[in-house]
Amino acid sequence: MNYNPFGTENDPECRLGSQFIHPGGFLFGESNCRINTILSSCIAITLWHPERKIGGMCHFVLPEDGASVGGKRSSSFIDGRYATGAMQLFENAAAQYGTRLSEYQAKIFGGSSMMANAILDDDRLIGKQNTKAALQHLRDLNITLLLAHVGETGHRRILFDVATGDVWVKHVQF
Repeated sequence: MNYNPFGTENDPECRLGSQFIHPGGFLFGESNCRINTILSSCIAITLWHPERKIGGMCHFVLPEDGASVGGKRSSSFIDGRYATGAMQLFENAAAQYGTRLSEYQAKIFGGSSMMANAILDDDRLIGKQNTKAALQHLRDLNITLLLAHVGETGHRRILFDVATGDVWVKHVQF
């Protein structure tokens, strides 16, 4: 029997401890947690601490919100819909666990083009902009990138197992 990490409606084992995050969502936790989401042009970043077996996932929609000053939000509200806000949420969570972001391993997913035959310049495609922002934030924060499953067309369903750091991807192109 093949293992299906996404489970089915009739398989309560696969849903045990699993949390779904929507666009703009963020979740960080310990090894008893699985986090999943569905992406298109959005980006999900998973961060995993290989020694502590803790980590999390963000699901951001746009690279920047325009309300940030010098890479930080100008108000006390952190908006996970934007790359800058999502990375601030990671910084806060890592600090709560007494860790630094440079101790984590990253994987990024999404950034699809939602138009198979797009005639826009690459710089104008939101999926490309989101991917570029994610990569830049990881570089700026000195976070090791292990895997990037980005670009192309279609959508991705991903499942992150915080216990192992494994991420399963189901990619449907159109």
